[in-house]
This record gives sequence, structure tokens and C-alpha cells, in this order.
Amino acid sequence: MQSEYLKTVKFGGSSLADAAQFMKVAEIVKADPSRRYVVPSAPGRRFSGDFKVTDKLYECYSAYENGEDYKSVLGEIKTRYDEITSTLGVSSLDKEFEKIIANIEGGYDSQYLASRGEYLNGIVLAEFLGFDFVDPAPYIRFSEKGVFEAPTTNRLLSKKLKEHKYAVIPGFYGATPSGIVKTFPRGGSDITGSIVARATDSDLYENWTDVSGFLVADPRIVKNPEIIEVVTYHELRELSYMGANVLHEDSIFPVRISGIPINIRNTNHPEDRGTMIVSHRSNPRSNGIITGIAGKGGFSVITIEKDMMNSEIGFVRKVLSVFERHKISIEHIPSGIDTMGIIVNTSAVSEIKDEIIKDITRAVDPDSILYEEKLSLVAVVGRGMVNVPGTAGRIFKTIAASGINVRMIDQGSSEYNIIISVHERDMSRVIAAIYDEFFR
Repeated sequence: MQSEYLKTVKFGGSSLADAAQFMKVAEIVKADPSRRYVVPSAPGRRFSGDFKVTDKLYECYSAYENGEDYKSVLGEIKTRYDEITSTLGVSSLDKEFEKIIANIEGGYDSQYLASRGEYLNGIVLAEFLGFDFVDPAPYIRFSEKGVFEAPTTNRLLSKKLKEHKYAVIPGFYGATPSGIVKTFPRGGSDITGSIVARATDSDLYENWTDVSGFLVADPRIVKNPEIIEVVTYHELRELSYMGANVLHEDSIFPVRISGIPINIRNTNHPEDRGTMIVSHRSNPRSNGIITGIAGKGGFSVITIEKDMMNSEIGFVRKVLSVFERHKISIEHIPSGIDTMGIIVNTSAVSEIKDEIIKDITRAVDPDSILYEEKLSLVAVVGRGMVNVPGTAGRIFKTIAASGINVRMIDQGSSEYNIIISVHERDMSRVIAAIYDEFFR
């Protein structure tokens, strides 16, 4: 355990979209000597209608694969970086772009090319800050099949970063033992930041973005929603999965292992305290009864009915084995004595739903099976709900007063997560109604 306070800081694409944003980032980093390890994303949009560099890199690779003029697409990206480097007064990236062209034509794949936005931003930011540049490819380890290897990564990266008091480590990618670049899912720089925080045994992981913390609800649905001051890893995981996308949901795991808190901050308003993400809250109701509300559409439910289902041994296993054979993950399983609902992503089942229904019929001979699409799931999350009787009643009374039909209700065993299923057209109204009930 290091004796001095240590922070890992990650900056998102909007925080590094142009030279002016780079200057803001440098000011933030230099303002606190404990901000020693910096993880950058690729440049995001500078304005409405602008392109994200990672999107343009995927477009570039697609053009190459189709035999089109990929160099002109790559040229747009280079122009973007030329503007940044010339304004900041750092070294040109001409040789790096020559290397990228050689690697594309040498057979490197789309994951390599997609990772170059973070890689190039890392080079620029390291020089501008006067920090060491550490390419994560040799230290963030994936198997040859592309599976992230956390223990190996932690060992390799921890050893490497002990050699550097101040370093910039690009986000989003690592490599296999043979050196093939592999990327995390989009938004994966959040994951890299968390990995670096764990490897350096940081006291705090600051994640800098373009909002002043995690909001109670989507601002596109609720006008001026409150900021969540403190949220637990578990609550955040639930909200992130259900569409609250300030932080990539998988980025929680590396820091949760070590109990490292995360602070969501705003690059454009560094004076704001943001949201603290912690292992446990000493006062579960510090944010009120409800911590956050989030929703996501694109779900379907397969409802199975059969008399005496509850007394038929192996019934649930037989049903679930059908989905397993089709390699379909299940979101929720609301059930009654003679009914069972299977909620899945519509995109996973829409083309094979008839086959799935036939397989279930053969497996358990139900009395009836009903398939329904266009469902949304709304999650109401908060540790404060456990200790306040009648919270669920208030939620459902509010929804009923809004004239909205609820398709399914599912309360987690932890009692601080209530999932409500409604038609997609009603999702925004449900979120707004619940927010008004508990926060207005």
C-alpha cells in the first residue's frame, strides 16, 4: 500500500475533443499532484454533427475492406489531430499515421485500427503533460480467443507502472500474448481506467466526462434531474445496465475488487463535486428513498401457462435449457404458481421465436404460450427503499394514476431494486411520474 495519496484519472472523448479541451484536462491534472496516472479516450464530437474519431476509424476500416479510398477517410482523422498537435505545440503524428497505413495494408484487423484513437491521444497528452507514455498492449492481456485476463493484467500492469511515477495509459485496448490488439466494448476506456486504478492501488479513480455526476434520471425525460451525490457499486451496476450510461457498466468490477471509490466529475466544471461511487453507504438514505431511475426498451416476454406447474419437478430447468441451447441470455423471470415469464432481448429472439416456442412446447407441454414484443424495463433503484415501508405501493399507485398498464413487476431479493415492465411507448411517462412522486 503506497504511503502518499494516489489517483487514477480517466478523461472521456468529449473531454479531449480538441486542443482547447486538452488544455482544460492539463490544468485539471496539474492542479493535483496525486493525479499520477491518466487514461484518455479517443476524441469525441466537438459540436453537433461532428464525428467521433473511433466511429471514423471503423468507417476507415470498412472502406479498406470494400476496396474503397480508405486513405481519404484516414485523412479526415489526421486533419483533426494536426489541428490538435499544432495548437498545443507538440510533435506531429505524421510517422504514426504512416505506420497505421502500413499496418492496415499489412493485414491488421478492425480492432487494431479502432484502438488508434486512444493510442494517438495518449501520445499527444503524454507529451503535453510531460508524463511518460505507456502503451497498454503488452500489459492489458487478452487470451488468443479475445477473453480479457484480469489476474494476468493486474500482475503485468502493476509491475510496469511501478516504473513510472507519472504516466499516460491509453484506454479501450490491450493485446494477446502474440501481440494482436484487442478492444473492450465501446466505452471501454472506463474499463481501462478501472484496471489502472486497481493495478496502481489508487485511493481514488476519477472519471472525467461532460456531466457533473450521475443523474437520478435521464435528462431527456426529466427536466433538470437531481445529481446523485453517493451511489454504491451495486446500485450503479443496476442503473448502468438499464440505460444510465455515464459510466460503462463493466468498469465497476476491477475497482470493486479492491474497494476503490470512483468520482464522476465534469471536465468543463471541475469545481463541481460530482458523484461518489462507493462499496457501501453508511447512511442508506443519504440520497433519499430512491437513488436513481433508469429504463431500456427492446425487450420481449414469452409467457408460459400450465396448471400445477409448481409441482412439476424440473419444469423451470427444462424451459431454461431451451434458451441455453439457442445461446440466448435471460433478463428476468417473473413467475406465479401456474405461470412463468421469460424476458429476453427482442433482437436475440425475433427471428427464431417460432422455433423457441416449438422447443418449449416439446419440453414441457404447456397449456398455452404467449409471445409479446415492444416492452421496456424500468428500474427503480435505492438502498433506502429497504427501510421505508410502502415504497413499492407509492410507485405502483403513481403509475396507475398516470393510466399506464404494468405488464410485469419484479423486486430483487436485495429489496432495493424494483423492475417494472411496460409497453415501450409508456417508458418515459413511467420514469417521469416516479421522479415527480419522489423528487418534486
